[in-house]
Amino acid sequence: HLALSDCPVIVLSALLDPGCSVCCKSSWNQLQDLCRLAKLSCPALGISKRNLYDFEVEYLCDYKKIREQEYYLVKWRGYPDSESTWEPRQNLKCVRILKQFHKDLERELLRRHHRSKTPRHLDPSLANYLVQKAKQRRALRRWEQELNAKRSHLGRITVENEVDLDGPPRAFVYINEYRVGEGITLNQVAVGCECQDCLWAPTGGCCPGASLHKFAYNDQGQVRLRAGLPIYECNSRCRCGYDCPNRVVQKGIRYDLCIFRTDDGRGWGVRTLEKIRKNSFVMEYVGEIITSEEAERRGQIYDRQGATYLFDLDYVEDVYTVDAAYYGNISHFVNHSCDPNLQVYNVFIDNLDERLPRIAFFATRTIRAGEELTFDYNMQVDPVDMESTRMDSNFGLAGLPGSPKKRVRIECKCGTESCRKYLF
Repeated sequence: HLALSDCPVIVLSALLDPGCSVCCKSSWNQLQDLCRLAKLSCPALGISKRNLYDFEVEYLCDYKKIREQEYYLVKWRGYPDSESTWEPRQNLKCVRILKQFHKDLERELLRRHHRSKTPRHLDPSLANYLVQKAKQRRALRRWEQELNAKRSHLGRITVENEVDLDGPPRAFVYINEYRVGEGITLNQVAVGCECQDCLWAPTGGCCPGASLHKFAYNDQGQVRLRAGLPIYECNSRCRCGYDCPNRVVQKGIRYDLCIFRTDDGRGWGVRTLEKIRKNSFVMEYVGEIITSEEAERRGQIYDRQGATYLFDLDYVEDVYTVDAAYYGNISHFVNHSCDPNLQVYNVFIDNLDERLPRIAFFATRTIRAGEELTFDYNMQVDPVDMESTRMDSNFGLAGLPGSPKKRVRIECKCGTESCRKYLF
């Protein structure tokens, strides 16, 4: 039996009235670990005498081989480092952790130009690296879970770093739609279409026609407008339903994507885990909407830091900017390329203010599974077409004094044959 003071779940239950509940700051696993550490049974947590002494490997810290017997220094989940123990391989059932340990070991031996054969003993620096790598994997796994818990779109997000020991960004909050800054209002659309079939039998040209523009998509949801022309989708006041072919961007990311660490010094990047057809919607550029004045102030700060995530909303006039430095979605991690596979379109759905379009990326060609996604940070659209000249992203230039908002030349690392050598 347990005393009331022994088990956190029982203590909580004893203090509360029936039907009342309070969130506990510790996770279920942490509470189970506390019980095992104190050698206490707790039915509420599923800890009994039968499984009280079941231990879980958190990660492996070291390796040695004695008389052909392999041993691993095991960090046990819920126990301090001082309680880590050397265990023979036959005692360990953590196949995935063992495989990952040896994969990391082999990769690091090659990086250090050592023979790939596993040594009988690991030097302290190598063992320390493997511990740091294991901790990094745990941190990235937690971040991946957080991202997927916050996303509202169908496509899943995975995270991997096989390049260095960098963990999750320290100052980044995942959001699914624009976060409106101080002094800015997004006015909701007042009317919608009355179409029975928006693609094949549009009434009055559907929502695009009401704004004197063309229908953007074919029956497969692929954009058929040239870059520079705006996309007007059906909105929340339209008669059509969720499956309307004029509802594409608003359905969010449909593909599984991976945030990965690049091996050529470009930081984080994004690759697709699925094949993406040409002209298909991929993602939106989401962040905090701020005024151009605020963008200029932040831009000077970002310029000193050597990075910026400012995207001018200059479809008709340069009044607002999207800042994805702190608030953003997976587009925050998409890199630049002088030969990109993504094209930017201005999109209007529930807000028709031409100064505040949504920024959508569409595939310029078929993109293979495993291929990195990129767009041109300094994208220029055909200047001959007056409509198209409204579509100049000026990505990353906001806030830099001088005209046209440039001050420093940033070297390009995209590595394509058509590389311009400098971003701006």
